[in-house]
Amino acid sequence: MMINSAEEFVRLRLSDNMEEYLKAAWDEAPFEVWLQVIETYPEMREWVAHNKAIPIEIMEILADDADERVRFNVATKNRLPESLQMKLAKDLDSSIRKRIVYNKKATFRVLTILLNDDDEDIRVLAKNRVDEGRHR
Repeated sequence: MMINSAEEFVRLRLSDNMEEYLKAAWDEAPFEVWLQVIETYPEMREWVAHNKAIPIEIMEILADDADERVRFNVATKNRLPESLQMKLAKDLDSSIRKRIVYNKKATFRVLTILLNDDDEDIRVLAKNRVDEGRHR
């Protein structure tokens, strides 16, 4: 299935019909449609970041978003490339850095950076993940 316009995405996202609502979370859309949603409906950026099928180029745009909720949702992505994991591992918002530690695809290199985080919780979580990886 494919979302074909920014308006369609917004309609699906705001729908009371669970099937339509889920389409907004799972269906693909062309790059241009995602860009149009971001530019035309800025209040929907968080929900674009929620979508499981957004392309990496859209993740790159949203990883720089001013809204920490948008960046947090990007940090949850299992398909997040290491370059974006690195960027978000250095985010000023500790909840985003912590979310990177919890990302099951966080790379060893990224976790190693988080071993030196200012936030003690993040350092401990990163150490646990690194230790887990060594014992597999």
